[in-house]
Amino acid sequence: MKNVFAKIFVGSFIVVGCGTQNPVNNVATSQPIVTAIDLTQTKDDKVPVVINPGRFIQDSVKYYLPKVVQGTYAVSDFGKFVDDFKVFDYEGNEMKSEKLDTNTWLIPNAKQLDKISYMVNDTYDIENGGEGTPFSPSGTNIETENYVLNLHGFIGYFDVLKNNQYALDVKAPKDMKRTSALQKVGTDENEDGSIVTDKYFASRYFEITDNPMMYGNLDVEEFLVGDIKIVLSVYSPNNVHTAAKIKETVFKMMKGQKAYLGDINSTPRYDIYLYLAEGKEESPTGFGALEHHTSTVVVLPEQMADEALASAMIDVVSHEFFHIVTPLSVHSEDVHYFDYNDPTFSKHLWMYEGVTEYFATLFQVNQDIVEEGEFYDKIMGKIQSSKGFDDAMSFTKMSENILDQPYASNYVNVYEKGALIGMCIDILMREESNGNRGILSLMKELSLKYGKNKPFEDDKIIEEIINMTYPSIGEFLKTHVEGNTPIDYSKFFEKVGLTVKKEKVVTNYIQNSGALIIAGNQEKGTIFFTDLVSDNSFWAENGVKPNDDIVEVNGTKLTIQNANNVLGATFQWQEGDDLEVKLDRAGEEVLIKTKVAKSYTHGEKLGLSENATKAQLALREAWIKG
Repeated sequence: MKNVFAKIFVGSFIVVGCGTQNPVNNVATSQPIVTAIDLTQTKDDKVPVVINPGRFIQDSVKYYLPKVVQGTYAVSDFGKFVDDFKVFDYEGNEMKSEKLDTNTWLIPNAKQLDKISYMVNDTYDIENGGEGTPFSPSGTNIETENYVLNLHGFIGYFDVLKNNQYALDVKAPKDMKRTSALQKVGTDENEDGSIVTDKYFASRYFEITDNPMMYGNLDVEEFLVGDIKIVLSVYSPNNVHTAAKIKETVFKMMKGQKAYLGDINSTPRYDIYLYLAEGKEESPTGFGALEHHTSTVVVLPEQMADEALASAMIDVVSHEFFHIVTPLSVHSEDVHYFDYNDPTFSKHLWMYEGVTEYFATLFQVNQDIVEEGEFYDKIMGKIQSSKGFDDAMSFTKMSENILDQPYASNYVNVYEKGALIGMCIDILMREESNGNRGILSLMKELSLKYGKNKPFEDDKIIEEIINMTYPSIGEFLKTHVEGNTPIDYSKFFEKVGLTVKKEKVVTNYIQNSGALIIAGNQEKGTIFFTDLVSDNSFWAENGVKPNDDIVEVNGTKLTIQNANNVLGATFQWQEGDDLEVKLDRAGEEVLIKTKVAKSYTHGEKLGLSENATKAQLALREAWIKG
């Protein structure tokens, strides 16, 4: 998972499968669970779902919707989006059921159970940038123009049938476009051919959660990157962006990723589902992506300029694609035997998210997608951003307790310091091996030892890594990953002939080199400039002062709820654009009318040392291009 704008979250930062009177052969313990989603019956952004598990032999069973889904590290509670939950017997009579908690229903007379029906609300309409809703790429959209079908939001599982197969029917108008990597086994049409039922198959519940779908007014491009079929599905409500326009960016990116990964990129098809949010009050605001084994769901703002969207797609989708290495190929028992309603978490987010983010950053310079200077700027940006979190917090302890405070509020650091941990291990391994081995080598070796069907033991993997590498790697992991000692990055830069210099650097309008210059006041529900605004040239030259509340930006009132949308739009500001910002300074209204100009701050710049030795330069070359 990657949340693109996580740092600007300032608040806290019809019936199918009916039973017969005597379903002798339909035994729940051996037959597929028959499920149905009917998009032709959408009403008030809700769709009906029917679940037919077959004949139970147990006296009572429990039915669950996920509390947490894989790839996310927060509570989603998909059960709270279920309405009108009903249970029916084989006579068609409604039976009693009891809702035990947000995500669990008890069916006491299970032997008489024929089917379950309920309505599912979407999650996008009620996000409003607040807490308590699923991260947008893991959420659901239910509109006649577009359906984001993250199936874990629609289909649940029974406590006694966790390993059963699933048959899924999705009914939709024939002229509605649809894409899914889930295995399709057939289609049915109604009499006049206007409605089609797509029939899918999943070998177990994990495949239901691992294969999202999109239906609706989609723009779809299919193309090959080597031997991988890429299916790019784009929903742009105002047709601002097209799949054809994005295709070249994705092709170049994934071609580079394949070249970087070498023989580790084994998947015949990869789906990218891109939902572009138009910035309305009911639009999703959790911008980023969620990985699956062979697909990713991406949510980004529709108003992004072409260049900004291309850059975001490279950063976000490359991160998700690199998840085919970890945790999809290398993962612990917590991941392999994931419990959707009572999950335990691995200690190794530094590997799952951190190393993945490092790959997504390094491959771009390795494959000449970006220049070395831009790569160094990204590294320095991550160092600056990581300083906004608890730098003395044990990463393994944080990972294991990621749903709890104070660890949950440090989660975003997995993309900052987590990537830097990957960088340090990479440089150390290059140094120890005379440039021949790096962290990608290590992950390939771990993939061969384990793979997607064999999990490692969480408490033993660091010792295994030490045995597979060098004592220096063990010392680093025990000191800076398991331990709470901050990393001195200058020591690692020195190894590769780089040095950090203080100078004036270009920044953006909500950060100084990665450090936020705005914050949220929960009590007042407002966003204000912090002391750091004084070192942001654009705002300082326009008279902004610390503690000024931001009331409006270009006529849009700014609140904690819509901050992600409004402040996210600053990344698309262009020099010369007209800008009007209304401030509240201790009760006095201050109006700023100006034109957008570049903003600078005093920061640190990473570059080549004047005294770099041949050995250092050789190690740097092996690190970046090896």
